[in-house]
Amino acid sequence: MTTGTITAAIRAEQTQRVGWRGWAALVVLMLPVLLVSVDNTVLSFALPAIALDLEPTSAQQLWIIDAYPLVLAGLLVTMGTLGDRFGRRRMLLIGATGFAAVSALAAFAPSAEWLIAARALMGVFGAMLMPSTLSLLRTIFTDRDQRRMAIAVWASMFSAGAALGPIVGGILLEQFGWGSVFLMAVPVLVPLLVLAPILVPESRDPHPARIDPISIGLSMATMIPIVYGIKELAVHGLSSSAPTLFGIGLVFGWLFVRRQLRVATPMLDMRLFRNPTFSGALLVNLLSVVGLVGFLFFVAQHLQLVVGLGPMQAGFALVPGLAAMILSGLLVVPVAKRFPARIVVPIALAFSVLGYLMVAFATADGALWLLIAAFVALGIGIGAAETVSNELILASAPPNKAGAASAVSETAYELGAVLGTAVLGGILTALYRANLALPAGVPADLAEGAGETLAGAVHAADEVGGPLGQAIQDAAAHAFDAGVSTTALIGAGLVVLAAVIAALTLGVSASRR
Repeated sequence: MTTGTITAAIRAEQTQRVGWRGWAALVVLMLPVLLVSVDNTVLSFALPAIALDLEPTSAQQLWIIDAYPLVLAGLLVTMGTLGDRFGRRRMLLIGATGFAAVSALAAFAPSAEWLIAARALMGVFGAMLMPSTLSLLRTIFTDRDQRRMAIAVWASMFSAGAALGPIVGGILLEQFGWGSVFLMAVPVLVPLLVLAPILVPESRDPHPARIDPISIGLSMATMIPIVYGIKELAVHGLSSSAPTLFGIGLVFGWLFVRRQLRVATPMLDMRLFRNPTFSGALLVNLLSVVGLVGFLFFVAQHLQLVVGLGPMQAGFALVPGLAAMILSGLLVVPVAKRFPARIVVPIALAFSVLGYLMVAFATADGALWLLIAAFVALGIGIGAAETVSNELILASAPPNKAGAASAVSETAYELGAVLGTAVLGGILTALYRANLALPAGVPADLAEGAGETLAGAVHAADEVGGPLGQAIQDAAAHAFDAGVSTTALIGAGLVVLAAVIAALTLGVSASRR
């Protein structure tokens, strides 16, 4: 399809505005969006309870969180392509059924290994859900203005879901065990299975790429070593196997790209990346999610294990930031119609940088209101930036490649979730261990656990009790918050990088097309 043909098709589509049925379909499609994004961060609040019950090592704690987005990120492109071929709604329904079933199994995991395996399988079905939702919006809302608003709702719900995870987790953990954070998938996905066949139209690529097992294998062989290498680097440093894993991933990535450029109908059209707006928007998405998930990773622990709030109280402390994220994502729509994205996105991200800088002062001074304000500032920037960048990603791709473009966008999201936990979480863990100075007299077995994680230190303090237990608690809180201050500055730097990329790549013509 030539550029002129694509442009003509897009202009023809803009006269077709949807009615109530299209907006009802949007509401239905928000159910899996909220669920999958909530699942990315809900374990941040459930992790202390899981740590006390299943007693995972620090590495297993990271894997409990990361197994899901790791598999999800590795399969998104494959599932997006399969949706283009076999039907996006069909993939959505299959993914919803499997996700609900495996979530129920995860809720009753008897060991850390069981839970990690269940989270990985959830990633398989989650990969069927997410590309389908965004690509279906592309086919339902063919009018550019309506689509911009629909994607604003989608992006706001995705970002809000990430922030809603700790809130939902807090409410559930206050009343039930940690398994309840997985069981919530069942009542959310049942309405989807009932209403989607009624309200959501089926769509597919009329000229889909053929099923290419070699490309599927190469895409997985690219993503898994790279993400695992990032985790190893964050936890163990350069002396780990990280450089080797990076090398393996890059080699397979080169082979994947080489194959896509040579086959007649590639699984992923690499020409999409030649568009600076498409590539730049993807990087903005990735770095924004890194900033958001990394922030939630350490704030959830600080509120519960340092400040001493209960799970529900800690969750509600994040409500103002959640509201700011949703509102900014919706209010930026009319702004994005009048001003170029290369100006709107960097200005929005400046708020997120401010939020990260506020975190360093909030943890040092122990001011809860300042921490809440920091999340509000972060939410304003992330919500607006992701709305604009996601709309640009879909607008830059041909309509018949909506599934593939959506899958690439989702891959950036999920890779960002992995990086947020693995990189920022790994750096924080390393700084915590380096700064921790336990008082004399702590039993060796408890000292080992306290040196691994903040949750381990809290457990040791509870076991010891008395003045020594309080001394352990104080030492761990000081070491953790010292690490948070440094990690927050690194997070601010990543958001600044996203703003620079946006200013350089999100062209005026692309944002107004």
